Amino acid sequence: MKEKIILIAIGTFLAIFIGLIAAGNYFYNVAINRSQESMDLHGGGESVTAAKLLSEEEEQKKLEEITAWTEKQNFEMVEIKSDDGLKLKARFLKNANPSGKAVILAHGYKGNSEQMPGITKFYYEQGYDILKPDARGHGLSEGDYIGYGWHDRKDYVLWSKFLAKEAGTDDIFLHGFSMGAATVLMASGEKLPEQVKGIIADSGYTTVLEELSHQLKYLYNLPAFPVMQVTSVITNIRAGYTFAEASALDSVEKNRLPLLIIHGDKDALVPTEMGKRIFEIAKSDKELWIVPGAGHTEAYTIAEQEYQEKLKEFWTKATGK
Repeated sequence: MKEKIILIAIGTFLAIFIGLIAAGNYFYNVAINRSQESMDLHGGGESVTAAKLLSEEEEQKKLEEITAWTEKQNFEMVEIKSDDGLKLKARFLKNANPSGKAVILAHGYKGNSEQMPGITKFYYEQGYDILKPDARGHGLSEGDYIGYGWHDRKDYVLWSKFLAKEAGTDDIFLHGFSMGAATVLMASGEKLPEQVKGIIADSGYTTVLEELSHQLKYLYNLPAFPVMQVTSVITNIRAGYTFAEASALDSVEKNRLPLLIIHGDKDALVPTEMGKRIFEIAKSDKELWIVPGAGHTEAYTIAEQEYQEKLKEFWTKATGK
């Protein structure tokens, strides 16, 4: 009888162990492993406010104007090599009236450098050169996994050095959205070139562990423990980082550059509370702008004029120009 109980216990343990490994590998493959397919993330849809903002006709006209402008621009493909040997690509747009200013725009999860046309146009009209990298594991850049900003943070140090050296840029800003926001926040804790004057993070998350746990709860109705811990171990083996170490909070605590944090108060994909916590832990000159009615990365859509004014004020304060 005793032996039977032991065998049942061992069998149960092995079944749970195998199940957790299977679940961890599954979650790695859908969330971390590079693929063209995109997860149907919780909270990633359009908000009611954004949907009601413009009529279909007005929205179409605005989109056509931005698309027409974008198609006229002469984006150059540029390349760097990461510290771990990956070829990373970016689209670079030199301003026709150079001002010595540049922005690095960081896209979101499963995005690419062709996105963010509206904010690209705005920066260009303000005299900025524009650099839009494809994050590792995205677009034309090499990489077999998605780093959620953690390994990408060092890539952005290299992209900043590229602008400072190759483009002769005096003032550089890092501006990211969603995963891109977490990327620039994580980069803020690194030794960036002196030309980098400030960080703008729109809808960034605190840590990869907290963000993926949030998604796990809503997409699969599963508790974070122990699935996230198992997936983190698998990610460490296959991609070389853990979810716990990939922390925007730890990086921001070390940051000394001016910081502008933007978040929608209706953000269900990256909870608004995450933006507030990032702001609270920051020790540098900082500003938090919570945009009423905005869902995930919708602040520019919902409050475009105010967004632009916020950026102008931030640039002036950060550079003294």
